[in-house]
Amino acid sequence: MTISVGDKIPEVTLVKATAEGPQAVKSSDYFAGKRVALFSVPGAFTPTCSAKHLPGFVEKAADLKAKGVDEIVGTAVNDAFVMGAWNKSAGSDDITMLADGNAEFVEAIGLTMDGSGFGMGTRGQRFSMVINDGVVEQLNVEEPGDFKVSSADHMLGQL
Repeated sequence: MTISVGDKIPEVTLVKATAEGPQAVKSSDYFAGKRVALFSVPGAFTPTCSAKHLPGFVEKAADLKAKGVDEIVGTAVNDAFVMGAWNKSAGSDDITMLADGNAEFVEAIGLTMDGSGFGMGTRGQRFSMVINDGVVEQLNVEEPGDFKVSSADHMLGQL
């Protein structure tokens, strides 16, 4: 079952990419007490993700924060080292990367996709959400191959 607006984020372990190395975090603790703009991509360094998705959130970070977002988080079914390298090469200090290396988060929220045709295995769909104190406030799931509703611009229009 796919997560919906009003649902609580399920309890899973994600891995935060930090300068000191990977740091395990529990989703219930991480998303508690703050408003988070989260975007998920099928994979770090993939074409649309690197050319449009991450750059949009980097460019609009100040605007999102001005509209009440406390933190901007990017996630993908990649390990924390890849997520950290992606943020270092194309992101910014305004973006926190949470690795979902075993696809536990996207499986728990019902937003997986089969990327095996591209040699990618199970991945997360392209989506964004606003999470307010651990509860989904907005949810934007893309149709396969699209990049419209999960963008930073679209999210800004919802806030």
